[in-house]
Amino acid sequence: MSHTIRLHTAISCTLLAAVTGASATACGGPEGHPLSAEPYDAAQQIEFNGPSGSRKAPLNKPLEVTAKGGDGRITDVTAVDAAGHYLAGELAADGSRWRSTAPLVAATRYTVRVATEDDSGAPGVRTLTFETEAAKRVLNVRFGPEAGTYGVGQPITAELSSPVSSKTGRAAVERSLKVRSTPAVEGSWYWVDDKKLHYRPKEFWPTGASVTATGKLAGVRIDGGLYGGPVKPLSLTIGDRIEAITDAASHRMTVKRNGEVINTIPVTTGKPGFSTRNGIKVVLGKEYYVRMRSTTVGIAAGSSESYDLPVYYATRVTWSGEYVHAAPWSVGSHGAANVSHGCTGMSTSNAAWFFKTVRPGDVVTVVNSSGNPMDPFGNGFGDWNVSWDKWRTGSALLTGSHPHATPADAARIRPAAL
Repeated sequence: MSHTIRLHTAISCTLLAAVTGASATACGGPEGHPLSAEPYDAAQQIEFNGPSGSRKAPLNKPLEVTAKGGDGRITDVTAVDAAGHYLAGELAADGSRWRSTAPLVAATRYTVRVATEDDSGAPGVRTLTFETEAAKRVLNVRFGPEAGTYGVGQPITAELSSPVSSKTGRAAVERSLKVRSTPAVEGSWYWVDDKKLHYRPKEFWPTGASVTATGKLAGVRIDGGLYGGPVKPLSLTIGDRIEAITDAASHRMTVKRNGEVINTIPVTTGKPGFSTRNGIKVVLGKEYYVRMRSTTVGIAAGSSESYDLPVYYATRVTWSGEYVHAAPWSVGSHGAANVSHGCTGMSTSNAAWFFKTVRPGDVVTVVNSSGNPMDPFGNGFGDWNVSWDKWRTGSALLTGSHPHATPADAARIRPAAL
C-alpha cells in the first residue's frame, strides 16, 4: 500500500474524531489493521548476518539486515551497545536492506531492534542480540598529573600506549577523551606527538575550579585493528593563582597571588652563555635538597665553569635542570647581576618562602633575558607560550585542523559545567 493511502486513512480518522468525539483508536489502520494492534514477530520476514549461538561477531564486518522475499519491507533498525551508544547505519530507500556504516565496538553486547511492515501495512518487530569479539590490539591511555591540587597553569596530559598518527585515528581518540571544569571554560587538546596529548584552557584555569578528565574509549576502533581500552578518570582541584615574574634585566622577581603582589625578591639569573630561558613555565615539582653538578648539563668537570654544589629549596621549572633555588654563594649579586648557569638564584630565606608558597602548576615567567624562548613541549610545560589560535590547530577535531571536522566536533572539546 502506498504512503498516500496510509496518510489519507490517518487524516480520515482525525476528522472522524473531531466530528463525532469518538476516539481515534476506533479507526482502522491500512487494510483494516487496528492502529493499536501489537506488532507481529518479524523473524520470518528478515535475515540477519550476525552470529548465532555463542559465537561472537567479527569486528571487521558490517552488520546487515535484509528483508526476505518480497512480502514486506524494513521500516527502521536501531543497534545499541551495552554503554547505550547507537551504531550508525543506512536503510535502503525501498526498505529492502539496512547496513551499519560505523565500526562495531569491541567486547560488548549489542541489541538490534528491527521494525518491519508487510504488504498490507501491518507492523512487525524483531529484537536480536549478539556480542562482539575482543580486540587483539588495545590502546591504553593514562591521564596526568596525579590527582590533587595544582596551580592555574597545570595542563592535563594523556599518554598513549601505542602511537596514533592517522587523522581519523586521532579524531577517534580525541572524541573519547573529555575534560570538564566547574566553572566551565573553553579548552582544547593538542597532539604533542603520536603518543602524547596536552589539554589546556584558553586562559589559565579559574581559581578554585574542579577539573575532571574522562575517557570513553573502551572498545572504540581507533585505526585498523587498534581498539581503545578502559581509561581511569582523573580529578584535579585548582588552587590560588600564583604567578612569579622574573625580570632578568632588573634582577627582581615579583610574586602575585590572585593578582595582588605578595613579595618582591632580589634574584640572579643566567649569565651570558647560560642565559635563563624567556617565557612562561609551570612549576613541575619541589625538592628540598638537590646535588647540582655541571657534568649533568654538559659542562666538563675541572673546567672554569664546572660546579658541584648542594642546593636547597629547589623548585623545578624545566626537565633539563632549571630551578628557582637558594644560592647563598652569590648573595652579593642578587638584585644586581646575572651570574648563574641558568637557574634563578636567591637568598636561602627567600628561597624557603618561595618553596613553601608555590605548588606544581603555578606559573613562573621570565622576561628580558637574552636566553632562548621556552620550548613549548620538550622541556617541561611550556604550553602557555603557544598562542590560542595555534593551539587550536593541534586538535584533530576543530574546524580547519582536520579535514572531517565539524562545528559539532569543536563543541565536544569545550568543557561544560559538571
